[in-house]
Amino acid sequence: MFTKEDLHQIEQHGLTQAQVEHQLENFRQGFPFLKVVRAASAGDGVMVMSQEQVASAVARYEEKASELQVVKFVPASGAATRMFKELFEFVNEDKYTAGIERLLDNIEKFAFWEELSKYIVPDSPEEEIVEAIIKSGLNYGSKPKGLVTFHAYDDGARKAVEEHLVEGAMYARKGDNVRIHFTVSKEHQAGFEELLAQRLPYYEQRFGVKYDISFSVQKPSTDTIAVNPDNTPFRTENGELLFRPAGHGALIENLNDIDADVIFVKNIDNVTTDARRGDTITYKKALAGVLLELQQQSFNYQKALNEGSADVVEVARFIEEKLFVKLPDNYTAKVLMEVLNRPIRVCGVVRNQGEPGGGPFWVANTDGTQALQIAESSQIAPEDMHLMKSATHFNPVDLVCGVCNAAGEKYDLTQYTDPSTGFISSKSSGGRELRAQELPGLWNGAMAKWNTVLVEVPITTFSPVKVVLDLLRPEHQPEE
Repeated sequence: MFTKEDLHQIEQHGLTQAQVEHQLENFRQGFPFLKVVRAASAGDGVMVMSQEQVASAVARYEEKASELQVVKFVPASGAATRMFKELFEFVNEDKYTAGIERLLDNIEKFAFWEELSKYIVPDSPEEEIVEAIIKSGLNYGSKPKGLVTFHAYDDGARKAVEEHLVEGAMYARKGDNVRIHFTVSKEHQAGFEELLAQRLPYYEQRFGVKYDISFSVQKPSTDTIAVNPDNTPFRTENGELLFRPAGHGALIENLNDIDADVIFVKNIDNVTTDARRGDTITYKKALAGVLLELQQQSFNYQKALNEGSADVVEVARFIEEKLFVKLPDNYTAKVLMEVLNRPIRVCGVVRNQGEPGGGPFWVANTDGTQALQIAESSQIAPEDMHLMKSATHFNPVDLVCGVCNAAGEKYDLTQYTDPSTGFISSKSSGGRELRAQELPGLWNGAMAKWNTVLVEVPITTFSPVKVVLDLLRPEHQPEE
């Protein structure tokens, strides 16, 4: 199956032939299904906070923020290929769809119109306009989403990465310092650095802050091979194998390298405009406030358990009611300590309105406990699919992470994963269909052994850009 050149390419990635063959077997066999018990819902795994509780949590975070090392962690390595898939099909295969018609009818409403207009002339043919977006001209088909212009303002347009600078100044600052970490593809890091070098002085002056920007690259050894729909290796136009970053799950190692007390995690494409950002800021702070309260309670109970002074019934009640872990009937103080002594993630979940995203479920664990997990539909067995359909919420990758133990030491996050989880997804490259393997997802398998708390947040905090036409949605357009 593999040529001499293939084996050299595999070796260059830091992988072995056996590892790649195991990945191919995963495509053929799939992954074991999660043992889901039921969908989490309001009052049964999903916290619904009153406005008073939100305000209290926000105040708690704002009071403590100056004492904490805070980092905003933004997965930004994804290429914009999927975002422009329909455009590639038009240019490469002459597929004229309703989406292409809508794009062209509203071309001047896109924030990148001013840039695009430099590469076309009045009455340019439709093919030339579209090609100027994805190939010649803007070349968005070869750029990451972070470097795509998302929003238009009176003082100029902003690319997605710039909106994260704005967000960071709003909720991820310690004093005047804002730390933001972007995970990027190696080939695109220079593009990010060049843009930020130009734009950072403007945002630092505007918000009175100093940005501490860092980057990391997904390790090539965590990449997975891509396959065609028939599970044979996908090859590029020059005949090489295609390896793709193994989804957000591979980023657990990048996350593990971050030195911080509180880490906010949010996707590069989930941003909105200044006028609509209020709920995002409020609830990011609220999630952090919930995290800090739970952490402190957990640390206190761990101290009491170590000293032998704990009321184990009270501790068990905290674990079940606040950390949402259902304990076995025969739990011991040792079991309680094992549950408490884990990283904590507080996840914002929104009411299910048909958007793509993982859903929160109660899952049975091998240790006899039940806990909350975020599951993709591909992780649910066919006989349990009715549970997926009954899910009331989904997770838009909106996390606040507590990664230190009671002694203030950083957990080794790689020890809290479930490597048997993963899922297969449909992607594209150069307009061609492919199957990709993600193992395990950052928000599911890579954090499977964390304590997971779900908090309902408003749908206004979720405004992703999965395809280019999403930029025509109100949350990405100037207010009229």
